[in-house]
Amino acid sequence: MRTKSLKKNKINVITLGCSKNVYDSEVLMGQLRASGKEVTHEAPEAEEGNIIVINTCGFIDNAKAESVNMILEYADKKEKGLVDKVFVTGCLSERYRPDLEKEIPNVDQFFGTTELPALLKALGADYKHELLGERLTTTPKNYAYLKISEGCDRPCSFCAIPLMRGKNVSQTIEKLVKESEGLAKNGVKELILIAQDLTYYGLDIYKKRALGELLEALVKVEGIEWIRLHYAFPTGFPMDVLEIMKREPKICNYLDIPLQHISDSILKSMRRGTTQDKTTKLLKEFRAAVPGMAIRTTLIVGYPGETQEDFNTLKDFVQEMKFDRMGCFAYSHEENTHAYVLEDDVPDAVKQERANEIMELQSQISWDLNQEKIGQTFKCIIDRKEGAHFVGRTEFDSPDVDNEVLIDASKYYLKTGDFALIKIIEATEFDLYGEPA
Repeated sequence: MRTKSLKKNKINVITLGCSKNVYDSEVLMGQLRASGKEVTHEAPEAEEGNIIVINTCGFIDNAKAESVNMILEYADKKEKGLVDKVFVTGCLSERYRPDLEKEIPNVDQFFGTTELPALLKALGADYKHELLGERLTTTPKNYAYLKISEGCDRPCSFCAIPLMRGKNVSQTIEKLVKESEGLAKNGVKELILIAQDLTYYGLDIYKKRALGELLEALVKVEGIEWIRLHYAFPTGFPMDVLEIMKREPKICNYLDIPLQHISDSILKSMRRGTTQDKTTKLLKEFRAAVPGMAIRTTLIVGYPGETQEDFNTLKDFVQEMKFDRMGCFAYSHEENTHAYVLEDDVPDAVKQERANEIMELQSQISWDLNQEKIGQTFKCIIDRKEGAHFVGRTEFDSPDVDNEVLIDASKYYLKTGDFALIKIIEATEFDLYGEPA
């Protein structure tokens, strides 16, 4: 027997993909800790432990490749005796388990997205129902993700999420309030609400859209100062949310609403249930209802059948709407989606050119919008100290994807995890520089 196996087991959880996966890893780690297991998240190699759990992403080609490479890396480490066991969970495992089991037999076991009790059992732990909502958070202490529902009922043609995550299942308001209270007790000040589709929340359990009611309950949680909304859907948006956002200071004037495209023919093929006119009207209603709100969106270019004219329509829309934040992705042709039967007829090079063109356009828009912030003072949350700067965010910025506010740490001291008033003195396309006001 190798000496390594005589040591106490230490489980290292590695998370790939989106914030929903981060949340799932945190739930897994909370359960493991409650069963007395030593658990760590993405520990450096010298401290990574002897049992590895990889929480994978299976969304698009790049994410799948990253997940497969990570599995292969640890299967190789197991072969060399550097780790004892490797378990794989998450979306890639849900979607491609038979293929993965065949191609990478050195993995001890693969689990899908709904098999937490079975995964815990394999790790020598018991699933504790009484721990509902208790997690070992991996984010900085001041913010945490709150997953309000799982799965998605939308029929978008390009999307594999329903294949991996199933139908929409909302959590009850009571459970989410209790979870938020626990997070607040641990020092969390900002809740980032996530779901495959926030705006669908409640339709399954309350038979109505209940995002507004959930927000009314969450703003009463003591210690929570910011509540941020991620992943809204443009069709059937519950407009009462805007009234609550305007009235309640705790709700950030920020909305992440992935639009994907704007050409009517592409929207129809994507099965998005909306049109350019309806979408433009909706965005104007947002800005009229909550003046100054930041809108983040995500776009897909190179979808099957996207002509130069379709792309020009999209570019004109981006220029007209001047989104505060944006991501743009090249279309990925995913098997078993509705769009897979279409011919993937836009060459990869053209897809990438179009994505670059959109992001260059957005870069200029972001530069212009950021210059307007110079001289203004914003309430910022200080996430961390990195190198020579304290790094914070305004209410208009979400972690990891949006602008950051950089404050010179050689001149000023700020406490991480706290709020501070910061005056903006300089700005680039994607960063703001400031000093305490």
